[in-house]
Amino acid sequence: MVLKIAESKDELEACFRLLHDAYVGSGFMQPHPSGMRITIYHALPTTTTLCAKFDGEVVGTISLIRESVFGFPLQSIFDLHDIRETKGRLAEVSALAVHPRFRNTGGSILFPLMKFMYEYCTTFFDTRHLVIAVNPNRIEMYESLLLFERLTENRVEKYDFANGAPAVGASVDLHVAPGLMKRLYRGKPVRKNLYIYFLRTELPNIVMPNRRYFTTNDPVMTPELLDYFFNQCTRTFQGLADRERGLLHSIYDLPNYQAVLPTVFSESDFQRHHRAHERYSLKCPGSFSISHPDKTEVHAIQVVEFSDDGFLANSKNPLSANVWGEARIRLGSEETSVIKASVVRGKHKGTFGFYGFRVAEPDLPWRKLVGVLKAGATHEDLENASRFLQE
Repeated sequence: MVLKIAESKDELEACFRLLHDAYVGSGFMQPHPSGMRITIYHALPTTTTLCAKFDGEVVGTISLIRESVFGFPLQSIFDLHDIRETKGRLAEVSALAVHPRFRNTGGSILFPLMKFMYEYCTTFFDTRHLVIAVNPNRIEMYESLLLFERLTENRVEKYDFANGAPAVGASVDLHVAPGLMKRLYRGKPVRKNLYIYFLRTELPNIVMPNRRYFTTNDPVMTPELLDYFFNQCTRTFQGLADRERGLLHSIYDLPNYQAVLPTVFSESDFQRHHRAHERYSLKCPGSFSISHPDKTEVHAIQVVEFSDDGFLANSKNPLSANVWGEARIRLGSEETSVIKASVVRGKHKGTFGFYGFRVAEPDLPWRKLVGVLKAGATHEDLENASRFLQE
């Protein structure tokens, strides 16, 4: 068995077909002529589809939909205010399916797939809160496996995203769950100890993405894949509202994508009111040092957005505007940028703040990273561009 990100046409199609059959069989959707279940969220660079392959065949899948300008499905029916009050990115766990041959095998596919999801979210996907909307007869699985807690609205009788079936909403804080799980399973034998399984056991069949830089999502949709799944197999793009069409153009703003995206009927009006949206988010640790005659202040920062001449970072310490200092930022496991920078804007609330910096003169590692992010639209593009720049 191999657990990996679904990235090829064959892998994605197998996931969508497996999902379609599972949803039709459960009454969560009507059969589609394509034989696949594909939603607009699968088109987004902030969505990652994981798969389990046994002897080369996809036998399990689950999708992680990180919050973006499109939001995510369950926020239309469940109140997430309390979760948003806690820092950290949100992602919806969706599109879970296991091949019928493996549904009665004691979790031989489900448990590894869940473990893969947990490790990917905590290590690579920059996600703190997972949310789900599932059929009431399946909520106990999430409550027991990953300690999900039900949302305030305990149940919705008709969830449009699942063909009007009833749904229960729940969430888990991945920063808190390990401690709770450790206490819950203390003293349990290893074969029944989910804490040991999820947090202490290493599964060699999990294939994590190979990233040179500290990007936090793994887009896989090329123009060819978008055209195949959302124009040819389904008419998903054609059914979008004009605002959604415009958002797609602002996300996939590279020329080779424009031909496969749906027409924006009020393009000029859209461009006046919307900015381009990032295909890549980052999470780069660093420091910002300010030298004084008698001392040097060193503030820990975390950079989350880059541009040619600036960056956005968060800091636990308040930072003063218009004071030049040295920013030392780890761009990847083997890449560090050291640049002169100054805060131009910022907002601090309680023990946390976001600050915009301008850069005096980007160094070579900085210019390489910005060039790579501009050149690539998928995770594979990013890796290819990175290798090219190393040569």
